[in-house]
Amino acid sequence: MLNRIIKYCFLFAFVGLIMTGCKKLDSINYDPTKSTTTEPPYLLTGAEKSVMDVLYSTLQNGYIGMHYAQFWSGNTRVADSQYSLDESNNNTLWTTLYAALHNLDLIRTLNTAKGNNPAAQNQNAIAGILKVWIMQMLTDTYVNVPYTQALNVTEYITPVYDDAKTIYSQLSDTLTANINALDASQPNFDDADVIFGGDVAKWQTLGHSLMLRLAIRMADRDNAKAQSLIEANYQGAMTSNSDNAEFAYLGADPNRYPMDETNRPIIDFYVSTTLVDYMRSINDPRLDIYARPVDGLTIDTIYGMPYGMSTTDANRPTSASYPGTKIYSADMKAILMTYSEVAFTLAEAAARGYAVNGDAASYYEAGIRASMEYWGVTDGVDEYLATLPYTGGEWKNVIGTQKWLSLYPQGFQAWFERIRLNFTKPDGSDLFIAPVSGSLDQNVTLVPYRLTYPIVESNSNSTNYTAAGSAIGGDNKGTKNWWISY
Repeated sequence: MLNRIIKYCFLFAFVGLIMTGCKKLDSINYDPTKSTTTEPPYLLTGAEKSVMDVLYSTLQNGYIGMHYAQFWSGNTRVADSQYSLDESNNNTLWTTLYAALHNLDLIRTLNTAKGNNPAAQNQNAIAGILKVWIMQMLTDTYVNVPYTQALNVTEYITPVYDDAKTIYSQLSDTLTANINALDASQPNFDDADVIFGGDVAKWQTLGHSLMLRLAIRMADRDNAKAQSLIEANYQGAMTSNSDNAEFAYLGADPNRYPMDETNRPIIDFYVSTTLVDYMRSINDPRLDIYARPVDGLTIDTIYGMPYGMSTTDANRPTSASYPGTKIYSADMKAILMTYSEVAFTLAEAAARGYAVNGDAASYYEAGIRASMEYWGVTDGVDEYLATLPYTGGEWKNVIGTQKWLSLYPQGFQAWFERIRLNFTKPDGSDLFIAPVSGSLDQNVTLVPYRLTYPIVESNSNSTNYTAAGSAIGGDNKGTKNWWISY
């Protein structure tokens, strides 16, 4: 079923791409009510795959997400570790996410036009939950972005950019409505849904879990709303790894995990000394999974590359460890969300005093155990927990470091959490460093807080692009998102 569906998804990704708000649409004459091939199942599979493909591509996740989370450092191309943003990679991220939003929105349009699809209610709700996930990705990455006018391409060829805080408020309302619309007694997408195979109960669980992600990110700026959302949704959220939301690639052409080195070795990235040295200092058993021994050594030893160190630096090591083989395997699953993230979010919620039927220490331990289980680690977990107990007085650092480790290789989500919590090692010493050879962006020293808008927007949507940059305080990587409090 998956192969047959994916055969069509490239066509629909293209349809969505040309429909993005930043393109001229005068010459497009497209009537979705008359389509004979575009069907909701194909659109869903295409959207799921296209977004996962870009979020786990070496170009977007590798050069942007994993660098900004400081999991990896550049090898063949160091400038990305020094915050020189590749505009082609940036534009592809933007257009792919908006293309997927258009295709998901088209599902509701088609179902409305047909009027006789018994699966419409669940299909629309599942598509709606995915739209919230993608839209949060966009606003967390760029701050103010097109939202209310972005998908109405018949009226708005050049959509305005909405305020990021307002987008968050609307996303929480939309997510609630879609969760409530799901009905397990009715048909849905079935096998066209690669993430959950049409399991409506799993989609409800994911919806509640995504609400926790949405809420905790705003906790330092709108604590009352964050608390209300978390307390209303935590009981319906993930409770174990059996609830994880992942896109399972087939492990064979043309549907392999994007960062797959079956046909060629990926030598673009080394794991960073930031990751390796910290994991070694706490005897983290995941280190052998996250990284591999340096090629050519007679002993199995893992070494990191100093973050952002130029190839011309005299102190640069001649070699370092590549990311682990599992991270580059053809059948690695693309993660949308896992239980460990939920557990750490609830640990933080408890530390903030929210009523979540548990204490921070218990959820913290659950998060670590879930991450270990996810990576197949069984030995030494109890000992590991004994050396890293939860300490309430330093909860941002204690929870933050472990949540960061558990988010590997979700580069973008780990970056968002890094800049939101601004955590250090549990003992208060610095975990992250500025690029060793300096930043190539005058607006950023330690870490970018956002990506700049794609240059194409300055040409195709110039008025709204200019207004958006002004509204957020400058279209540069040093401008902070609304949910950052420091």
